[in-house]
Amino acid sequence: MNNRISLSRYLVEQQRSKGHIPAELRLLLEVVARACKSISHAVNKGALGGVLGSADRENVQGEVQKKLDIIANEVLIEANEWGGHLAAMASEEMDSIYLVPNRYPQGEYLLLFDPLDGSSNIDVNVSIGTIFSVLRKPEASASVTEQDFLQSGRHQVAAGYCIYGPQTTLVLTVGDGVAMFTLDREQGSFVLTQENITIPADTKEFAINMSNMRHWAEPVRRYIDECLQGKEGPRGKDFNMRWIASMVADVHRILTRGGVFMYPWDKREPHKAGKLRLMYEASPMGWIVEQAGGAAINGQERILDITPQHLHQRVSVMLGSKNEVERLRQFHASI
Repeated sequence: MNNRISLSRYLVEQQRSKGHIPAELRLLLEVVARACKSISHAVNKGALGGVLGSADRENVQGEVQKKLDIIANEVLIEANEWGGHLAAMASEEMDSIYLVPNRYPQGEYLLLFDPLDGSSNIDVNVSIGTIFSVLRKPEASASVTEQDFLQSGRHQVAAGYCIYGPQTTLVLTVGDGVAMFTLDREQGSFVLTQENITIPADTKEFAINMSNMRHWAEPVRRYIDECLQGKEGPRGKDFNMRWIASMVADVHRILTRGGVFMYPWDKREPHKAGKLRLMYEASPMGWIVEQAGGAAINGQERILDITPQHLHQRVSVMLGSKNEVERLRQFHASI
């Protein structure tokens, strides 16, 4: 117990001895972690805290917001706006960017977040989470605009998620591999529980919403058809399917034991590139997966190479065990 490494100590070591992050970024990540602890507390109270159910209003994507969506969004803004580390924030739940008020010091970073991923699972007590990404504000930018946020995932300086399940777990990368921290509720701090996480290159599990199979493009149907044929098919092995409908939970399982997660384009909305948001979900998760030895693509292209055209851009997502993602890429390339 005396050798336990807290999140704060881990970040200090990343700053001091490894030189991966400056002090301002370290402090910003500590604030984000504290906000996640507050959100975890609200999630855990559930019906006792009056936080379940719909807020009876829609976000910018036309999705009905849950009460916890709004609470989590407000917690993240209020925790981060005054610290002097940020210039602006952007959220899946807000129409446009949120500038740090003039009464507070202006920092050099931009924070993006999905305050509560998987919110359709809130009322049924299934794991949900917060996803976040940190970018550096362009140096030439005097005042922050939406354009400053439109950077490809390769420019992230930190990314992570916090999953609110049986344990509250924070997963983080600052470009030096992936580390996992578990919230010690008695001490009130995140403690390092796993470092240098590696996703197996091969797997026997896939995560996808099979009810949409008739709407997928041919390369995705071909891949799933091969998996479903099992030992008798071209893959020569049996696959299991897992689908939680909460990206943080599905990706967390893949980080823990391998697998491939897919949320592909489908023909019901052919004008949309996909369902998930590039900047709030796909890019941070893609970087985490790559840092753990996996891969993340939209079918043809590496997700981290996609430059956003607008704040709420959507994208097709296929990520996880490297060899499976490569097979999906080859199927898309052969069209």
